Amino acid sequence: MRGRKRRKLVDAGQESPLDFAVQNRDRNTITMVREALDRGDAVLAYQPVVQSANPQNVAFYEGLIRILDETGRVIPAKDFMGAVETQELGREIDCAALRAGLRALRQTPALRLSINMSARSIGYPKWKQILTRGLSSDPKIAERLILEITESSAMQMPELVTTFMSDLQDKGIAFALDDFGAGYTAFRYLREFYFDIVKIDGQFVRNVHSDPNNQVLMEALISIATHFDMFTVAETVENGAEAGWLAQSGIDCLQGYFFGAPSLTPPWLSEKTGKEVAGT
Repeated sequence: MRGRKRRKLVDAGQESPLDFAVQNRDRNTITMVREALDRGDAVLAYQPVVQSANPQNVAFYEGLIRILDETGRVIPAKDFMGAVETQELGREIDCAALRAGLRALRQTPALRLSINMSARSIGYPKWKQILTRGLSSDPKIAERLILEITESSAMQMPELVTTFMSDLQDKGIAFALDDFGAGYTAFRYLREFYFDIVKIDGQFVRNVHSDPNNQVLMEALISIATHFDMFTVAETVENGAEAGWLAQSGIDCLQGYFFGAPSLTPPWLSEKTGKEVAGT
């Protein structure tokens, strides 16, 4: 009898306790993000992307969006983007990231910086206005700006992404395909996208020095990217053994905690000398 009653409630569209908890959590997250944006508490954390042949040389930095809650605690994107990605609030997050990135590029002429965005923001007027104003203030900024789009996001609207990329690449902006290998990129679209950079997903990097399966997959992904004349970056490199194997494999650049954690303090400003040491 109890089982029939439960099925009847489910059939009637009643929420399960788990569904309710998830929705309540998402509502709280959305409120937290909206309030943080209203306060102007959205910042970038910078992580270096280094040359595999010479890890002392930074090729560029990635600016990762963070928000600060009402207590000043730093909240990484993975803790809130899932709840806001499909909403207008997700577009506002992209606007905040772009605005902060353009500001950093204006302040540091030697800096080369990548900023994440969703393909959903391509048609968002405010995002485009921020970019247009930023480039009009200094057209040379475009040559130092990299826009990262995740593989899953790009595949949702490939035709729109290819047109968008073509227009901005003519202005000098480079594009990176983030989390390459994690999604379901059709190779015909990969051929048509013309990404300048592919960032290979960290799941293939983990223990690559000792995992034969990851070695085969990594070599295949590098080969595909090289065939299409795309610069390669391995994400989430966490130790020297992984870094050594990747360097031998022909990867162009490496990114991960082994080379530096994301920092709210711009790492290209040396605390000891005060001199700029940005990647170029």
